[in-house]
Amino acid sequence: MRQSCPDARPLFTATLPNYRVIFTGWSREWRGGKAAVLSSRGDKVKGALYDVTDACLRKLDKLEPGYSRMNVTVFDEDGQAHQAVTYLKTGQLDEAAPSQQYGEIIRQGYRDWGIV
Repeated sequence: MRQSCPDARPLFTATLPNYRVIFTGWSREWRGGKAAVLSSRGDKVKGALYDVTDACLRKLDKLEPGYSRMNVTVFDEDGQAHQAVTYLKTGQLDEAAPSQQYGEIIRQGYRDWGIV
């Protein structure tokens, strides 16, 4: 997020219910699958919430072709609901393993936020 939207302000960790993380497609940049969330009843995705500007959202819209912006409801650690935006992968969702480097960046983000 720091690279994509340097003005984004980190807020808190949150849970997106009824979704799961998958790795899909092929990224030339990362040499493997990229993270996406997929609707999955009963599952949940832990992540982080940021306050971003409209300009940042427009930049993110262009940065990731093949993803569409979607409004979702997430829950903080106290169970309070918050409106948020996430990006859903469009098209075919063939799962593909992430590269070791990409996987480590994801894991580091989770560690930085204290999620794992």
